[in-house]
Amino acid sequence: MKRLLSLDVMRGMTIVCMIIVNNLAGSENYSHLEHSAWNGITVCDLVFPFFLFIMGVTTYISLSKRGFRPSSSTVGKIIKRMVVIILIGWCVRWFANACFGRDIWDFSNFRLTGVLPRIGLCYGIVALMAIYINRKGMAFIAGLLLILYGIILLLFNGYANDLTNVNAIVDEYILTRAHLYRTPVDPEGLLGTIPAVAHTIIGFCCGAILLEKESLESRLVKLFVVGVILSLLGFIISGILAPNKTIWSSSYVLVTCGMAAILLATISYFTDVRHNSSAFVFFEAFGVNPLFLYVLGSVLGVVLGATGATSAIYDWTLVWLPDPKFASMLFSVTLALFTGLFAWPLYRKHIYIKI
Repeated sequence: MKRLLSLDVMRGMTIVCMIIVNNLAGSENYSHLEHSAWNGITVCDLVFPFFLFIMGVTTYISLSKRGFRPSSSTVGKIIKRMVVIILIGWCVRWFANACFGRDIWDFSNFRLTGVLPRIGLCYGIVALMAIYINRKGMAFIAGLLLILYGIILLLFNGYANDLTNVNAIVDEYILTRAHLYRTPVDPEGLLGTIPAVAHTIIGFCCGAILLEKESLESRLVKLFVVGVILSLLGFIISGILAPNKTIWSSSYVLVTCGMAAILLATISYFTDVRHNSSAFVFFEAFGVNPLFLYVLGSVLGVVLGATGATSAIYDWTLVWLPDPKFASMLFSVTLALFTGLFAWPLYRKHIYIKI
């Protein structure tokens, strides 16, 4: 199969957006650049699920080249990558503690959850499942996980934004409060990883659509229709299970997976069918080294914050641009563009840093 440019473009879009929403400088920000207070979906709430979806797609394509054979080599590579991603996430957290003057050898309050640990877990679990279970079985498991998780949320106070929430109870029992995000419910907690795995499986199954033996236009129509169906199904069950990013509710999975499938099909039409690649080259540069650039953006954000540069730049911006929301966004966008200074030469020289 010819490499689909749309995969790199969409992956790059999510990384750029992740850098932007994670590095806002001020306390006042546009509502759609921040996560929903609880129920609901903002633009910010689409970034992480879109990345998990596209990771599921690329996992299918990658493993299909090996025939989904459960060889010791394949299993070893999957486990190694999963562990590396998790460890990098913990290293970034450790680096942040060091920069902000915290005791770097005190791990009693070290957060174990996070974006990269969840990415690592979802990748590892789904990739290992894929070499032992066929695609229909994977789809069945995804549906079952979402149904069971939805039932758990309804029966065990899953929508309470306090410590009685089943997610908070499970996380605190297994990891203890000291190793979790300092909110009632950890947004990347262990129980919430269950629907996130289902989320990645849906992306995996959509990857299979892109490898079917028919014209690309037909495959994209199928992907678009699947996206519409998933979104509608998500909106339908939202009356019972509201979309919620923090607990990664079942409706949230369906809606965001549907939107991701629609976006991927649309991007692919312009880049892979119409060959309008030049308009997306900026995002493509980020998409070929996604996790490396995400980590780089995170590290830069930590350094700027710890040295006081973020506050200084933000305050200076307010002098000539007295709009705190725009000034905050301008800082994070500039940081993303600065990260692009590293992305561009790697892209031009075909250097791919695999994580």
